[in-house]
Amino acid sequence: MKTVSFGSTTAPALIAGMMRIDSLDDEQIRALYTTARDAGIDFFDHADIYGGQMHHCEARFADALQLGGAERDEIVLQTKCGIVPAQGMFDFSYDHIVGQVEGSLAALRTDHIDVLLLHRPDALVEPDEVARAFDHLESSGKVRAFGVSNHTPSQIELLKTAVRQPLVANQLQLSLTHAPIIAQPVAANMAGHDQSIGRDGGGIVDYCRIHGITMQAWSPYQSGFGGGVFLGHPDYPELNAVIERLAGIHGVTPTAIATAWITRHPAGMQVVLGTTTPHRVQEAAAGVDLVLTRAEWYELFRAAGHLLP
Repeated sequence: MKTVSFGSTTAPALIAGMMRIDSLDDEQIRALYTTARDAGIDFFDHADIYGGQMHHCEARFADALQLGGAERDEIVLQTKCGIVPAQGMFDFSYDHIVGQVEGSLAALRTDHIDVLLLHRPDALVEPDEVARAFDHLESSGKVRAFGVSNHTPSQIELLKTAVRQPLVANQLQLSLTHAPIIAQPVAANMAGHDQSIGRDGGGIVDYCRIHGITMQAWSPYQSGFGGGVFLGHPDYPELNAVIERLAGIHGVTPTAIATAWITRHPAGMQVVLGTTTPHRVQEAAAGVDLVLTRAEWYELFRAAGHLLP
């Protein structure tokens, strides 16, 4: 499988997201995990809130797989913290970050988290608090690398006024139909066009490329925030016609084409899968190793409804 730069090392361009495994039994979780490993995916994404209660999906993953020490060392476990659903708030305080990591370690039955992301920007963030938490977690060996999710360049720069560890990843929503972080800069300075309005977080794609931060695309097949899958959806006839035609040309499925559109970008992005269906994992994996031509990439961009001035 294609790999991308990730901090001081490399990682697969496809991540197995574990957000929905609470609906699976142990055998199904094992089948999903085995399919991912067989496809070359050794990177598994979690969050403390997945599953409807704190650390539920993390615990389901560990309970189902019962990974031994050697196998645990073969994979990357990434988790996120900072959202507090029960209180309707975000929290990047020292106590919350450290406490949630302790909960994730216990749920995942491991002595370290490979990558910890701050889940959504906390409006009340105090960078010194984050830095103190990161220093403690790093020095104790409990977390090996750090990053963010859904953060803008300015929010990252604010954290960096105190945080000394490299922020290696930024997990952002991106799909063919939900692509403001790519589409807005293309239409910059186009008066009267909605696409020209800055919703991309202040040039976050360019910022991450400049600073060596790996972007991780979540909801890669969703039409938008909270929307349904655009693949095969009647609301996107032109886009799906192009996807189907390209899938036929390349001998892959539409899922592979939608995946390839993201991994074709020279930023070297990772695609975070949310599927619980093993064959969808295989289809996406086929897309990672497919390199669309520039003309094919832009044809998909236009067919998705994005303005090309």
